[in-house]
Amino acid sequence: MDREDLEFRSGREKCAAWLYPAAGDGPAPVVVMAHGLSGTRRDRLGPFAERFAAAGFAALVFDHRGFGESGGEPDLFEPQRQLEDWRAAIAFARSLPGIDPARVATFGSSMGGGNALAAAAGDPRVAAAISQVPFLDLPRQAHRASPRVSAAVMLAAARGRHLPAVGQPDEPALINAPGGEEGWRAVVAGGEDSRWRNRVSSRWLLGRPYRPVRHAASLHCPWLVCVGEADRVAKPGPAIAAARRAPHGELRTYPGVDHFDVYDGPEHEALVADQLAFLRRTLSGR
Repeated sequence: MDREDLEFRSGREKCAAWLYPAAGDGPAPVVVMAHGLSGTRRDRLGPFAERFAAAGFAALVFDHRGFGESGGEPDLFEPQRQLEDWRAAIAFARSLPGIDPARVATFGSSMGGGNALAAAAGDPRVAAAISQVPFLDLPRQAHRASPRVSAAVMLAAARGRHLPAVGQPDEPALINAPGGEEGWRAVVAGGEDSRWRNRVSSRWLLGRPYRPVRHAASLHCPWLVCVGEADRVAKPGPAIAAARRAPHGELRTYPGVDHFDVYDGPEHEALVADQLAFLRRTLSGR
């Protein structure tokens, strides 16, 4: 499928993006999409975007500042900084020719799922949101590492050091759940010439906890939450509870599915089918 290389400004830097044009005529709805933490648009977001575009929903897939092909300080992760990028991406999507600015949805995976919720909650014009295997409530959802590993992570944060984004359970890393490193590296290997680096800042761990879940109970728009029942990276319980609290929440759970299973194979097909059905209900004909 054809796509267009674009960029937009967030703060003083530029974010790299792909636009997948929607099939069909007339102003189209658009899905604004991103990973979270250190993930990039090349890491298996394209197959989702292609399916959305073929069904009549344009897709804008972007890299946060500091990651992928975007500008800014390399490997700098701060939750509020990523939300600034989301706001800039949504505004940019609305400005594009052929896009209906009243029919914008957010889509995020993993920590991007939390960002998709927070970005929608902060913009009353967003029409729908999708959170896929989401981190919504840290540290409640995170794998509980040993005291030794946890202490090493917090020491790195206190010293302003970078950590691996993924590692083994006995290693200080931001994701060190069993099978997490292998799962993510398989996603990267199946991506498109990935620019991902296993390095991310850690000082943000000393700040306010990452809790987009606080937006769930008052979210104004339909929200689809796709949860792997066997997720060892982002524990499913808080996401399930949040979806049930949301006024317009829709919950889909997938038995036996772990965090990184959703990017390929039958698990991917099951999620995409549910996501397309949701987008047709919430964005078509508005």
